[in-house]
Amino acid sequence: MAASLPVIDFSIWRKGSPEEKKRVAKDLAEACRGVGFVYIVNHGVTPELLDEAFGWSKKLFDLPEEKKMLAPHPPGPNIHRGYSWPGLEKVSQYIHQDDQDSDNEDAELRKVQDCKESYEIGSETFAQQPNQWLPEEVLPGFRKFMTSFYWSCYDTAKELLRAMAMGIGLDDPDYLLRFHSGENNQLRLLHYPPVETEKLSSNAMARMPAHSDWGSITMLFQDDCGGLQVEHPKRPGEFVDATPMKGALIMNVGDLLMRWSNDYLKSTLHRVTLPPLMKEQPEGGKGLTRARYSIPYFVSPDPTSIIECLPACASGQNPAKYPPVLQDDYRKLRAKLQYSDKPEAPAKSVTVS
Repeated sequence: MAASLPVIDFSIWRKGSPEEKKRVAKDLAEACRGVGFVYIVNHGVTPELLDEAFGWSKKLFDLPEEKKMLAPHPPGPNIHRGYSWPGLEKVSQYIHQDDQDSDNEDAELRKVQDCKESYEIGSETFAQQPNQWLPEEVLPGFRKFMTSFYWSCYDTAKELLRAMAMGIGLDDPDYLLRFHSGENNQLRLLHYPPVETEKLSSNAMARMPAHSDWGSITMLFQDDCGGLQVEHPKRPGEFVDATPMKGALIMNVGDLLMRWSNDYLKSTLHRVTLPPLMKEQPEGGKGLTRARYSIPYFVSPDPTSIIECLPACASGQNPAKYPPVLQDDYRKLRAKLQYSDKPEAPAKSVTVS
């Protein structure tokens, strides 16, 4: 799908004339209106910094399980920080309700385990979501780098939000930034270990099932493995590859920005599925996928933000489709299934290579 996803050169936004900025902003909004996903090149996060980030990610996930478990994800869905072992998190588009039917649906969905591990990082000054760090001696320098990298990503996110505001017709390009201090964003390191292709194709395991993101925008940095797929904009239920593009990030719209824009911008379903096989397979074994590493950066409004239809996105012929919602309430609604209140210990059958 590399040819199908729009590509935007963001250096023009940073260095261009006012008219060039308007053109980039319009192109960005149109891409997010049609597909909801777009490649951004010359985005401002340097290749050297990204190489270092992926290097740290690999060092982290190469640690023995007992070392990674020194910073475990807290029980339940309320705090989303620290290390999540394979099988702990369950991604789904399903929204949990407080009744027996939802409990049964949760249990049924969790029968298919998501085969991935992750480490979640946020702002050091955001008391509502305290970071869970490994002891410094376990991975010296990791905390210092990641706290700095978090804010480097936010610098790019701010410019994308400014361009988006201009692209959808807001008079003030800083309007969306009023709701995005950066405190409520999330930096996620992701590792998909090698797994038998048969288990993925038979739905005995999953990489990451189809879902939309919850926040405003997501910036995704990925390795060259592949596996990300995006729902076709005109054929619901059909997914196409979002092939890695060297030097680019993939930006997509989240649910809250879609609500803000009254569905003018699209929060698109996406998933991670079968990547290519490993070049060297174990002798006599079943086909194994390659390992995959990615780093998404989720940009979310502050918890007290009220998301309601922007005046520029509604009219008498196109009234507001959604009632106002508090960001923190929406987050809690979507997170109920993701992490169980009674998590199981790491499954010995899902060891990380």
